[in-house]
Amino acid sequence: MIGLPDAVTACLFDLDGVLTDTAAVHMRAWKRTFDEFLAEHEPTSDPFSSRDYTTYVDGRPRLDGVRAFLASRGIELPEGTPDDDVDADTVHGIGNRKNRLLLQLIADGVEPYPGSVRYLDAANRLGLAIGVVTSSANGAAVLDAAGLSDYVQVRVDGVVIREKGLRGKPAPDSFLTCAAQLDVRPSSAAVFEDAQAGVRAGRDGGFGYVVGVNRVGGDGHDEQEKSLRDHGADVVVDDLAELLEERA
Repeated sequence: MIGLPDAVTACLFDLDGVLTDTAAVHMRAWKRTFDEFLAEHEPTSDPFSSRDYTTYVDGRPRLDGVRAFLASRGIELPEGTPDDDVDADTVHGIGNRKNRLLLQLIADGVEPYPGSVRYLDAANRLGLAIGVVTSSANGAAVLDAAGLSDYVQVRVDGVVIREKGLRGKPAPDSFLTCAAQLDVRPSSAAVFEDAQAGVRAGRDGGFGYVVGVNRVGGDGHDEQEKSLRDHGADVVVDDLAELLEERA
């Protein structure tokens, strides 16, 4: 009925770019943050690009994304502390700067993908357990703003990842934690991810089915589909509603 193997009893969804149209908002916040930093410190460096986002940032915990992108440009900064000012040239400072921009952008509202809402309704009707696994520390706020909180039985977000000391995606720790809290084996759970790092986490965690969600448009669409498959997706769709149509 919902395009999954019969053995699957739980669905573990990434949030941004899978359930809600906020991946583009994250991209805008990251781009402004890094472009401003590069303009001041590395003025000859190329601006932050969509390729940088998918390769170094998308799906990762915020600080891991800062470290990975800066390392790609040969830049090393002190770690700093979580309460660093947004103007501090530290890993934490840059992360805080991005989060402040993100909160400003999502204050205008968050829209869920209609196809994802249809899919959540279908999974809920069939009695499948539903969890959300996101590297964002704003997971609860985004779910509430999008009106999706009532679907979710377990949420493992950036706050939980930090509190439990979990490794971020592409490590499978956050998905495994969500499955354990839902009391399901990984082999009985499906992972839904739009990020290459998240797809790899689903595959390496031994999950029963990994759905890649390709929200990339234009010339990068085919390249992203290949990347999601190469990282371990069993199937790649542009929208979750396609899974419903396949079994209609």
